[in-house]
Amino acid sequence: MVREVRAYLESTLEAELDARAATGVVHAGPARDPAIRYWLEASDEAAGAARVSYVDERRRLAVAYTAASDSTIVHSDADSSHPAEKLASDLADRGLDGTVLTPAAIPHDAALYLERAGFGLASTDVLERARATKIPGERERIAAAQSIAGDGIERAAAVLAGTTVRDDGWLEHDGVPLTPDRLRIAADEAIVAAGGLPSGNTRVDPGVTGADDGALRAGDPIVVTVAPRTRDGYHGGLVRTFVVAGEGGPERRAHVGVTHAFRSSEAMLTADSHSVTAVEADLEAEVRAFGVAGEENVETDVAGVGLEPREAPLAGGDEVGPGCVVRLEAAGCVDGAWVRVADVLSVEDDGVEWLPAPSRSLEPTALLE
Repeated sequence: MVREVRAYLESTLEAELDARAATGVVHAGPARDPAIRYWLEASDEAAGAARVSYVDERRRLAVAYTAASDSTIVHSDADSSHPAEKLASDLADRGLDGTVLTPAAIPHDAALYLERAGFGLASTDVLERARATKIPGERERIAAAQSIAGDGIERAAAVLAGTTVRDDGWLEHDGVPLTPDRLRIAADEAIVAAGGLPSGNTRVDPGVTGADDGALRAGDPIVVTVAPRTRDGYHGGLVRTFVVAGEGGPERRAHVGVTHAFRSSEAMLTADSHSVTAVEADLEAEVRAFGVAGEENVETDVAGVGLEPREAPLAGGDEVGPGCVVRLEAAGCVDGAWVRVADVLSVEDDGVEWLPAPSRSLEPTALLE
């Protein structure tokens, strides 16, 4: 995947440099910074020794691409000196001057080293924009993370399917009351067993307004959220809502609206590119079309997924189009019962594709078939 990322990123950076008449693009920060992790994928073999993000995410790095170079320039703090100071000196020694473009969030000390070396600074979101488009290799990694997320969801469904209902309505598993924390741990164990990292993103919430989260109750919606990452840093993102021993209550109506909303957005993005705001509005309109009323009873969210659980396209005006991999979430509340679902969609030149995921059914047993 390194060559793919390198070719794509360098062409994107060169276009930005040409458009802004700038000398180079520079970033600095810890190796765990998603933009730096992404950029390191584009570093060539000469910079391989500095690609330490997979060894020590705490290491500080400074990275640059200039109009005069044909490769990524990387400096680390391996010898205890500041990587941005070394990078600034390196760029000056190459006879470069003028303006360098940096993310708005570049550390203050890194900016000072660049200014002291005689460079002017101007902000750019080119790295964020580049990361909004996923090359095929990245989509494969996100699909792998989504498969791991599915294992976590399926494990939660298996636990719920194996519960018994006590006389007081609380759920019991292996003779012990089933709490949100116990169910979360079961999902996390499945994620780890599948080779992923839960990353603290797994949640289990009773989907009933004002519900006591001391234990889970039969007949109430149970919302399970996972967003694990693979060992190489790419995330998935799934939400499923389950009901054990349900009687077809208000959550059924909310569920119909939410699941139909995904079909509508799929058709919308198959036809054309749209802004994040437009896709969120489409999800909301579809949920409301199935009888979910009240301003506070519908929630939607559309965001890219990759080296972060939520990344560009993220802002309302960002475009969701070919090359984007986005997590769509819709939730509806009827009579105090919330139903929430999220899936990941890849937008291709010739249509869209949902990444593999378990059934959206409210019935836990449906995910085990």
